[in-house]
Amino acid sequence: MDFSDIPSPCYVLDERALRRNLALIDRVRVESGAEVIVALKACAMWSIFSLLAQHSDGATASSLNEARLVAEEFGQPAHTYAPVYSDAEFDDIANLSSHITFNSLSQYERFKSRTGTASCGLRVNPGWSPVETDLYNPALPGSRLGIERLEKLPEGIEKLPKGIEGLHFHVLCESTAQDLAKALEAFDERFGHLLQNIKWVNFGGGHLMTREGYDIDLLIETIKNFRDKHPGTRTILEPGSAFTWRTGCLVSTIEDIVESADTRTAMLDTSFACHMPDCLEMPYKPAIVGARDTAPQEKGYRMGGCSCLAGDWMGEWSFLEKDGTPRELKVGDKIIFEDMIHYTMVKTTMFNGVRHPAIAIRRPDNTIEVIKQFTYDDYKTRMS
Repeated sequence: MDFSDIPSPCYVLDERALRRNLALIDRVRVESGAEVIVALKACAMWSIFSLLAQHSDGATASSLNEARLVAEEFGQPAHTYAPVYSDAEFDDIANLSSHITFNSLSQYERFKSRTGTASCGLRVNPGWSPVETDLYNPALPGSRLGIERLEKLPEGIEKLPKGIEGLHFHVLCESTAQDLAKALEAFDERFGHLLQNIKWVNFGGGHLMTREGYDIDLLIETIKNFRDKHPGTRTILEPGSAFTWRTGCLVSTIEDIVESADTRTAMLDTSFACHMPDCLEMPYKPAIVGARDTAPQEKGYRMGGCSCLAGDWMGEWSFLEKDGTPRELKVGDKIIFEDMIHYTMVKTTMFNGVRHPAIAIRRPDNTIEVIKQFTYDDYKTRMS
C-alpha cells in the first residue's frame, strides 16, 4: 500500500481483508445454524455497516448511542445488553431493541413493565473464564457482571422469573473454540436445567474465529452439539474483534527522534494513550510493519506518543531494510501499526486535545477513500 497520500495519523481498513473475514463468518452461520451478530463495542465504523449487515444476523449494543446507531445504519433493532440501565434512557433503548438482556434481577424487576415488544433475558456468570488479564476477566470472584448463584433467582434454582425468554453469558476474550467448549460445559452445569423454558441463549463475544489457526470445525461442532442437546433454542454469538481482525492499520509519522540515557525514542504524531489504549491496558505490544522486537545487546527504538502522559510510549523495535540489514529511522518516516481497526477508534480520546486519526478504507481496486477527518470543531463540540 502507498501511504504517501494518506493523512497521518489515519486508521486504514482494507475492504478485501474484511470480506475474507465475512466469508468465514458466513460459513459458521450456515454450517452451525447459529446467529452471528456484530458487537459495536469493538468497531462502530458505520461506513462499513451496509456490508456487515449482509454477512451477519444483526448487531449488539451496550448503550443508547450504540442502539441508535444500529437502528440508523444497520437498519434493524439491536440486541442490547448493558451492565446497568438508567431511568432516563431506558424507554428509548426499549424502542430501539429486539432483545434486552439485564445484568441483575433488580434491574429486570425495575424495568420489566417498560420493555415493550423486546424479548428479555438475564446475563448469568458460569463461574469460568480463560481470560488471564484481570481487567478483562468477567468471571473473577466478586464480578459485577451477571448472576452467579442460582439461589438469587426469585423462584430458587428451578425456575426463571416470568417474562424471561433468554440467557446470556460472556466469559471469552479473543478466545479459542476449545475455550467456548469449556465455557459451555460450565454454563450447562450451572444453568442447563433452565433452558427447556427459554427461547434463546446468547454465547456473548470473544470468539476470535477469524484468527489464523482457530479451529472452525470444532466451533461449528460445538454449536451443533449444543443445539442438538437443546432443540428449539436459538443460539446467538456476538463477536467483536472477529469481524475486523487484521483488516487494517494505524498510519503514523515520526516527527522527532530524541535520545536520553542511551535510549532512542521515535516521537510520533499518534498516541498509545489516546489512540491505542488497549496496548497500555491489556497490555500488549503491537506489530509494526518492517520491524521486529529488538534483540539483546541491540540498540532499537522506542515508540513515543504525542500526549504529555509520561507512560505514553512503548518499545523497543528494530527496523530493517528489505535486504534485512538494520535501518536508521528519520523524521518523516511512516510507522505502520498492524491490526488497529478493532478496539482502537472506538476507544480514542481527546486527552490533551490530541486530534483523532482520520478514517479511510482501501477499496478492492486499491484506491483509498478517506471517510472522515477530524478538526478543532470536533474537539470543541465534545468539550462544550
